[in-house]
Amino acid sequence: MDGPSLVLASASPRRRRLITWLGVGVRLDATNTAEDLTQPLTPATLAMTLAAEKARAVTNADGETVLAFDTIVVHEGRVLGKPADRDDARRMLAELSGGMHDVVTGVALRPAGAEAVDTFAVTTPVAMRVLPDEAMEAWLAGDEVLGCAGAYNIEHHLASVADDQCFNNVAGMPLCHVYRELSSGRAGEAPAGLVPPMQACDAALGRRCLLGPAVCGAGR
Repeated sequence: MDGPSLVLASASPRRRRLITWLGVGVRLDATNTAEDLTQPLTPATLAMTLAAEKARAVTNADGETVLAFDTIVVHEGRVLGKPADRDDARRMLAELSGGMHDVVTGVALRPAGAEAVDTFAVTTPVAMRVLPDEAMEAWLAGDEVLGCAGAYNIEHHLASVADDQCFNNVAGMPLCHVYRELSSGRAGEAPAGLVPPMQACDAALGRRCLLGPAVCGAGR
């Protein structure tokens, strides 16, 4: 294989699926770092800091670039992470129901042999649909709720984003922004096989994303 491969420092099944849309070789290495959401930082800085801690916790071999993420929800200045239990999840969903909030994903890349971590954050405005009690309880009864920031997974149609915003940032991985960073050389040599994710993203969502071409610098 020509060029480095990636190490994905995440146990998230969504991120593990989305990373394949970049066409690169990936090794999975989940980390278990503490997530202190009370740090006196802006949401973007907080998400980047937590992602960087995950990237530093992974050991990468020669030719491997570590890629780590942290996603938080911000509603009226309050930071929401993963719920502690289903009662906490119920409170989060009731707070978000029928309104707007921001999802912030921090991204951290650590090239092979480097101690320094390159970070950035992407913020996406999200509209949460009104959640009737029966819909909320049905979602709370499932297995995913405790593993999602803000207690929801956008892939289950509980919320939506505009076509000029990054849907997959809300799912935990701003794919086009990651592609831009990896292809730019700022985080070391681009991984072998790297491809823009726009076509795979549009096919999965059944829509034409207006943001991807601008971020990736590529036409259709």
